[in-house]
Amino acid sequence: MIKNILIISSNFTGHGHKSITESLREIFEKHNDINVHVVDGFSLGGTTLLKIGKSYGPITRSSENLWQLIWNVSSIRPALVNEFIELIIKDNFLQLLKDINPDLILSVHPNFNGSVINILENHKIKIPFITLIADLVSIYPLWADPRADYIISPTQEAKDKCVEYGVSEENIKVLGFPVRSKFYRDIQDSQEPINYNADIPLKCLIMSGGEGVGNMRKIAEILLDNFNCTVSIVAGRNTRLRNKLEQSLVERYGDKVKIYGFMENIQDLMLSSDIAFTRGSPNVMMEAIACNLPLVITGALPGQEEENPEFAEKYKLGVVCENIKNIQDTISDLLANNAEKLNQIRSSQRSYSNPNVAKNIVDFILSLD
Repeated sequence: MIKNILIISSNFTGHGHKSITESLREIFEKHNDINVHVVDGFSLGGTTLLKIGKSYGPITRSSENLWQLIWNVSSIRPALVNEFIELIIKDNFLQLLKDINPDLILSVHPNFNGSVINILENHKIKIPFITLIADLVSIYPLWADPRADYIISPTQEAKDKCVEYGVSEENIKVLGFPVRSKFYRDIQDSQEPINYNADIPLKCLIMSGGEGVGNMRKIAEILLDNFNCTVSIVAGRNTRLRNKLEQSLVERYGDKVKIYGFMENIQDLMLSSDIAFTRGSPNVMMEAIACNLPLVITGALPGQEEENPEFAEKYKLGVVCENIKNIQDTISDLLANNAEKLNQIRSSQRSYSNPNVAKNIVDFILSLD
C-alpha cells in the first residue's frame, strides 16, 4: 500500500519542475491517507550542488552557447553525471530515506534518476522508482534510465526518444504534461472567437520562462508601433532585464505597456490576454495552452527546448517566428480575415488540452500498490 511518496524536484533550474510538482500535489492532497514529501534534489548535495542548480538561471540568460556545451557534454557521458551526483547526494539521500521511509520515489528532474537508482541498487534498497519527464521532445539521456520501474512521458515524441535510449516500451506511459488547475480556462468562455477590431486594443503578453530571456524590448516596440495593442511583459527572475524594460518602454509608451517580475499568479495575465509571445519553454507553452492562449514562439534554448517550436506547429498550438523582423507580418497574418488563424489556433489548443493529466498521473502512481 502506497502511503508515503517522495518527490525529487528542483526549485532553481527554471520553474517548470516546481510547477509540475505543485500540479501533482493538488491531486495527492485530495487523498487524506497519502503523505507527500518534496525535496529539492540539489539541496541533497549541499552547497556545491545548490550552486550548480542556481547557476542555471544566469547561464541560460547570458550564455546560450555555454548552456549548449553543458547539455552536449552531459548527453555524451550521462553515466559520469550520475556517478558525480550519486557521490555528492548519497549520505543526505540515505538519511532522507530513513527519515521519511517512502513507499515510492518520483523524480521530476533528470539529474536525480540514474544517480538515485545507483544509490538504491548499491545499498540493496527496494523502493519503486518512477520518472516523470518534464520536457516535450528533445529529452536528455538522463531522463531515460531503463532501470526505472516506469517512465511517465508527456508526449509520444518523448516516448520515442526514450525507446531510442534503450527503455522498454512497456515501462513508458504517455500521460501528458501536468499543469496546475488554476491555468485551465472555462471551456465555455474559451469557445468564443476573437473578433479582432482595430479599434479595440489587442492584449499581448510577452514572457520567456521563469528566467526571463529573449529580446522582449524589440518585440514590444514592433507590436506597439504597428498595432493597436497593449503589452504586458513578464521578465521573470531577471531583475536587470525588468529595470531596463521599465526605463526604455514605460517612458515611451506610457500605460500601453506594463512590466512584471516573477509572478506566482501568471495565470491571471494569461487568462486576460489574446496572444502570447514566448520562447519554447515546455512549462510556459503548456500553461498557455491550458489558458487557451495562442502562442507565437520566438526561439528556444539549445538542448531540451530545440524541437519545441516545431512541436507547437505540428499540433497547431501556435506559430513560430524566430526572426524578430518578421513579427509584424506574422501578427498581421494571424489577424487577417477577422483573426481567422488566431481562432484556429485556439480551437486546436482546446482539442489538445487535457485538464485531467495530473489526476491521471496520480491515479496511475497510486495504482501501483
